[in-house]
Amino acid sequence: MIKRFILFIQIFFWGLSTLTAQTKLTWKILEGIGYQEKYVTKLEENFKFPVFTSFIKSLEGKQVEVQGYLIPFDPTGKEIALSANPYAACFFCGKAGPASVMILHMKTPNTKVKTDNYKIIRGVLKLNSNDPEEFYYIIENAIIVD
Repeated sequence: MIKRFILFIQIFFWGLSTLTAQTKLTWKILEGIGYQEKYVTKLEENFKFPVFTSFIKSLEGKQVEVQGYLIPFDPTGKEIALSANPYAACFFCGKAGPASVMILHMKTPNTKVKTDNYKIIRGVLKLNSNDPEEFYYIIENAIIVD
């Protein structure tokens, strides 16, 4: 009887942990995408659109965690950029590309973040493969974990 109870408790807590689990993404995974160039009539220019891997596509709409450097740019604190590289080191220079930065739509506005603070972010992943005026990666309901 006690063994069954212990087994039940283990299964119960394992189930809870899988409900709240999130996938930890690395920038290597996020930057490991392909590109397809398309002409955008509205902007009269060619743009590189992302071709996401099947793994990344499988995470759309799911809770994920990613670490990076914060770059506040919205005075209301509703949106913050997260980068693989620090802003102080020219976050978009050198080998950096459009897949090395994402937008965080904050669950609660945060005007106290500092540029280049390295933080863990949790939220729901949204992919953008159509709008050249938006980031490839969007984290909805983003919270700063640490």
